[in-house]
Parts: sequence; C-alpha cells; structure tokens
Amino acid sequence: MDLKEQEVKTMQGQVGLLFFIALLSFGTADGQPVYKATLTENSPKGTSVMTVSASDKDKDSNGEISYAITNSRRRLSDQFHIDKTSGEVTLVGNIDYEKNKHYQVDIQAIDKGGLSDSSKIIVDVIDVNDNRPLINVLSKSENIIEDSPPDTVIAMLSVSDPDSAENGDVECSMISSIPFKIQSTLNGFYSLVTDVALDREVASYYNVSVTCSDKGVPSLSSSISLALQITDVNDNQPLFEKTSYEANVVENNPPGTSVLMIKAIDADWNQNARVSYILEDSSINGVPVSSYVSVSADSGVIHAVRSFDFEQIKDFHIHVKAQDGGSPPLSSNVSVKILIQDQNDNAPQVLYPVQTGGSLVAEMVPRSADVGYLVTKVVAVDVDSGQNAWLSYKLQKVTDRALFEVGLQNGEIRTIRQVTDKDAVKQRLTVIVEDNGQPSRSATVIVNVAVADSFPEVLSEFTDFTHDKEYNDNLTFYLVLALAVVSFLFITCLVVIISVKIYRWRQSRVLYHSSLPVIPYYPPRYSDTLGTGTLQHVYNYEVCRTTDSRKSDCKVGNAGSQNVLKMDPSSTGTMQRIQSEKSILDEPDSPLEVRNH
Repeated sequence: MDLKEQEVKTMQGQVGLLFFIALLSFGTADGQPVYKATLTENSPKGTSVMTVSASDKDKDSNGEISYAITNSRRRLSDQFHIDKTSGEVTLVGNIDYEKNKHYQVDIQAIDKGGLSDSSKIIVDVIDVNDNRPLINVLSKSENIIEDSPPDTVIAMLSVSDPDSAENGDVECSMISSIPFKIQSTLNGFYSLVTDVALDREVASYYNVSVTCSDKGVPSLSSSISLALQITDVNDNQPLFEKTSYEANVVENNPPGTSVLMIKAIDADWNQNARVSYILEDSSINGVPVSSYVSVSADSGVIHAVRSFDFEQIKDFHIHVKAQDGGSPPLSSNVSVKILIQDQNDNAPQVLYPVQTGGSLVAEMVPRSADVGYLVTKVVAVDVDSGQNAWLSYKLQKVTDRALFEVGLQNGEIRTIRQVTDKDAVKQRLTVIVEDNGQPSRSATVIVNVAVADSFPEVLSEFTDFTHDKEYNDNLTFYLVLALAVVSFLFITCLVVIISVKIYRWRQSRVLYHSSLPVIPYYPPRYSDTLGTGTLQHVYNYEVCRTTDSRKSDCKVGNAGSQNVLKMDPSSTGTMQRIQSEKSILDEPDSPLEVRNH
C-alpha cells in the first residue's frame, strides 16, 4: 500500500483563516512522507489541522483503511485527534506558542488485512501577541533629596515580554511633564533617573507612572506607578511680606506697648522653615536701639521698651533679621520706620511779657491813645506739633473790660475805645493762652498797663501797688503758718491726753488682777529679834481698793479687822496670812483691810 500526496485543504476556524498544506516527501531516512501544517496559537478547539489519505489496491475488506495517532505521549493525544475513517486531524487542546512552538504527530494507516503504513505531521505554531509586558521593580529610592543632580538613579526596572519577534519587542515611556526620564541600560533593563534639578517647594511629591508597550498589532502595554517623596533642603531664605514696614506710636505710651507685628515666610519645610526674629544692633542718637524697642523672637511683634517723647525724638529706623532654623541658617533683613505721634502733653509757654518775681513790668498807654492803640503783644509758643500747637488768646480778668481787648490769634492787646481822664492809672489784665489739643492746655500771664502821660506818675502809682501786693502776700503767708502751728499743737495735746488715759487705765488693771501679799516695811533700827521688838505700839493699816485706783485710799483702823498680817517669830522674813471666815476673794468689790502688828 502506497501513500500518495493528498490535496491541501483550506480550513477556516473560529479565530481566523488557517492554511494547511500537505506535502508528500520522500526525503526521510525511512522513506516515509512528511506532512507540514501551521496553526495559530490560541486557536479554538475543534479547529481542523489537515486531512491525510491513504490508498489500498486490494478489494473488498482488504481495501478498507483506518487511521490512528501513534504518539506515545499522552500530552500530544490530549491536543490532537484523527478521525479513523476520514483521516481528518483536529485540535482538541490549547495551543500556546510560549510553551511549545512545534508539534510532531505520528499517523498510521492500517487495512483490515493487517497491512499498514505510517507518516508524520509537523505542526508549526504561529505566535500571536497575547502577552503584555511584565514590569518588575528591582530597586527604588523612597525619598529623594531636592538638590539631587540630574541623572540621579531613582529606580531600576526589568521588563520582559514572552512573545516573539515584534510582539516581544518592548519600549518604556513616561509623561513628559515631570522632571524624570527612563533610560534603557541593558536588554530588558531600565533605569528611572532625574531629568532636571528638583525643587521641593514646587512639588514635594510625585506619582511617577511608567508605561511599557510592545510592538505587536494590536499593541499591548503594562504600567506601574512609583510614589516618590522629595525631601527638603534649606535652600530658601525667609521672605518678609513687605519690603519695608512703617508704624505709628503715640507718645507717652506705657513701656511694653505693642507697636507692630512683622512676618516672614520660609518656603522650606519643618525645621528649615522655622523663623526667628532678631533685632539688628544699631544706635539712635548714641543710644542702643535695644533700649527703645524689642522684638519677640517667635511672633515678630515689636514692643516699645520705653515711653517715647515726641519733643525729643520724632521717628527712628530699626532693622529686623528673620533667620530660619536650617543648617546653615539663612536670613533676610527688613527696615522698620517708627513714627512718634504727638500728644497734647505740653502747655503753652509765654515768652513775652516776661514774668519776674522781684520787679514789676508795666506797659504805658498815653491818655491820648485812640481806638485800636497797640498796647503790647503776648508772645507764646507750644512745643507740641500740629493742632496741639495752635494757640488762641483770651482775656480772663481785666480791670476795665470795656477798655482793652486781645487778638484771638495774634495775642495783640489793643484799646477798644478812647482813653479818658476817668480811667484808672493802674490796669491789670490776665490773659489766658490755650492750645487746640484734646484736652486743651493753657497758661496765663498778667499784663500791667499804666494809663498815664508821664513816667513819675506811673512810678508812684505802681510803687504803692507793689507794696500792697507784697503786704498781701506776706499776710497770707503768716495766716497759713499760724493755722499750721495751731493745728499741730492741738493734735499734740490730744495725743498726750489719750496716752495718759491709756497709761492710767493699764495701771489700774494690773493692780486689780495682782495676787501678791502686802508686806509691811520696818526701818532697820527697829528690827524685831525673837519676837521682842522695840516697837511697843501696834499699828493698824486699812487699805481700801476699788476697781478705780484713783478712788482707793488708806487709813488707820482698829484692831478688829478681818485680815491680820503678823510676823512669825520662828520664821525669817516670812509673813503668815490669817484668813477670816469670809475670804476677800469671794467679794472682789469689798474693801481690803490690812492690819499690821
């Protein structure tokens, strides 16, 4: 029985068009023909691989042929099946190019007479792009320092694709808006590196997505995300919110007053962004600036150390440095101008007329003076500024209000009518000078005016005036002095009387509460020896005591008293007290009688 070349059949499966070609070959060592076929991987089960055919010249049952797969491997029989009658080979298993690229199927044709022949089918599996690239992270840096130079390696990746040819050719890429790039180092190995210098203040965190795609049609791809944290470096100095500051402080402020708060921001992080404020050393009119203001190191609040006086200093400049906590620290400076605002704390000062204590100054007005005659001008100044220094003049007291007036703004004293002979020679004007502050302050000045035509007349009048004034001043002084002396003497006497009262009262209380016995006194020359003294008479003493010591008295009584004190001859200097039936302690208000023998 000879095997002939059979026709090549075109079969269409469920996943694509399959071509099967059967060739009769006599090039094998045993002379058996070889059939070749191609099969796309992932072809569905039931796909026809090819049909083999054999011929037998015998007749009847000897010419009936059956087909079988003779491979001993069970794995092959699980993937291919041949129809015994028609010789059609079909796919019954899964074909995977990545597991097996070629299959050899042994076919045997046998008739019923027992004769047989054999052949083989070589099935080549065609690869299909059915595998995505595999990405494996070999190494990765979790934190990246922001001052890392370009091309710093961040991560190492290995990428593989089990497909063949272009289906397994992989390229990796990233989005271009991040400061990283991916480079191919070896076959299948990639490195993620920095593209430009990093800046944590621009972005402190990156989520880098790497995409690897093959060149198959259609292309398959895989992606991986890498979280990268940028660590801070102290590369930013503190920056103030303003290029310069200006603050106003009202004079006479209490020490410790808050003047201004300055603020600087550091774009760094954590300790590198912690800002401290330092007052730069300088001097103001030779005085250290630290004696004027202080700066809180944490909050940046500027406090006044002293009370400012606008009349001494109107403004001054200081410089404050903001320094961060990095290593090494970075800093920046800012200028602060502090303006002292005026307060109405000074009364006007009268420059003219000058007030002297010893002599009297008077302005002369001739009796022929007309209306509007300029008598004098009150000149005053106020060391305050602004409206606090605006002065106004008014007449407070005047001898003849119908004769003189003072200019409200200029302080000029003028006559408002014709001077007559009836006007008194001596004229006294009290002018008050007020400023325009809130509250206003004022000063007064006395202007003496002499209405006369000759100097001797003026001199006589004002000499008497001065004498009267001095007399009145002296009288007032002596009256005040006398009042003070009388008050002092009255208070002194009152204190003495109270002291004596208290002393007597305390003495009486001490005597009342005392429990000491009464001891008589014997002169030395009348000493009693063995009960035979030189005193031949008996002396009786009666002591009467009340709660008021001033009302107590002492008198000589008879020998029938209740309490008797006598000397015991057998004792030396000891007195024996004989109590009667009724003790004096039972009656504290009764008089005490003491008798001495």
